[in-house]
Amino acid sequence: MQPWEVSGVEPWQKDGGELLTIGAFARASRLSPKALRLYDELGLLTPARVDPHSGYRHYAPAQLERARLVAWLRRLGMPLARIREVCGLAPAAAAEAVAAYWAQVEADTAARRDLAAFLVDQLSRKDPTTMTASRIPLTLRSAARTDRGLVRPANQDAAYAGHRLLAVADGYGPDGAAAATAALDALRYLDADDRSGPGPQDLTAALEEAAGRAHQALRDAPLATSTGTREATGGPETTGTTLTALLHHGGQLGLLHIGDSRAYVLRDTGLIRLTHDHSFVQSLIDEGRLTPEEAPAHPQRALLLRSLDPTTECAPDVTLLEVRPGERYLLCTDGLTGVVPPETLQRVLATAPGPAEAVTELIALAREAGAPDNVGCVVADARAAGPATAAAA
Repeated sequence: MQPWEVSGVEPWQKDGGELLTIGAFARASRLSPKALRLYDELGLLTPARVDPHSGYRHYAPAQLERARLVAWLRRLGMPLARIREVCGLAPAAAAEAVAAYWAQVEADTAARRDLAAFLVDQLSRKDPTTMTASRIPLTLRSAARTDRGLVRPANQDAAYAGHRLLAVADGYGPDGAAAATAALDALRYLDADDRSGPGPQDLTAALEEAAGRAHQALRDAPLATSTGTREATGGPETTGTTLTALLHHGGQLGLLHIGDSRAYVLRDTGLIRLTHDHSFVQSLIDEGRLTPEEAPAHPQRALLLRSLDPTTECAPDVTLLEVRPGERYLLCTDGLTGVVPPETLQRVLATAPGPAEAVTELIALAREAGAPDNVGCVVADARAAGPATAAAA
């Protein structure tokens, strides 16, 4: 019996060779007929012959090796688009591709483990039996800075660090700097004394209202447009901005996010990314068609699916976070995350003595990496409030 032969198989004869029916090929390859039909439609595993009358598929025994490889890669969880790429490679290159994929899976698993720990902690803090004891009044010690970078002719990033409001914005288009500044200016009213600001239960509502104000500010401002291609959602180039902000009250933070600027928190479990990019490249990563390592070099890396744009609706993400003393937060534009990897961000945030030193070092690292874009970042430390401050909170 040949390696590809299966007991009970009735091969179909063609040109002196033996083709297997789809049922026999499914048993031999350990793929279901349904999966084989799907892989045929995707061009991943095309039958050797399709009956012109019945449409019945037949496969050559030589296709079993590719079919089994597809089955193994699917068991690894590899996306179909990536499997097609691996199957088109020579064995040595395919081995390297599988190793690279699995290294990324392990890195993603570690990141998800850290995120799961963060979420477990966040949910535990909301438990009524522990919430009162764990919600310690806090203050924020923060620093903010932007840098034009080494390539862009102007700085269109904006950053703000106040008493209770932290925010970054990355403007785009002919009047991007004005858009970023207008968005942050529209949020500044939130940076009031805790006694007159929104209470803990109103943080998310306050941020949603502030996002609406920022959006309206862009609509009301005389922002320039041009006839180029807009980076946000296609069509004529308009002016707009990303916006990521944290609003503090007592032991809680409200998080507002739209675009591809980011928010992180450094805790005892590591550096946790709190936001999800609203970008075309991130959608490719989510679909498994692109790796995070490939994203910075993608030609459409600046294409946003959501942003503060005067011509579109405002649809930000708003989240409520529980915060504890000792946590360090980072808000930054993609001019930093595009050139400085997460492990370096974590090292700087873990070792810098204070927010000002962290901000200075992060921007210096971006410039050392070429700083092809503007850089904006805010770093803040959550600290237990003193007796007088706690009474005010």
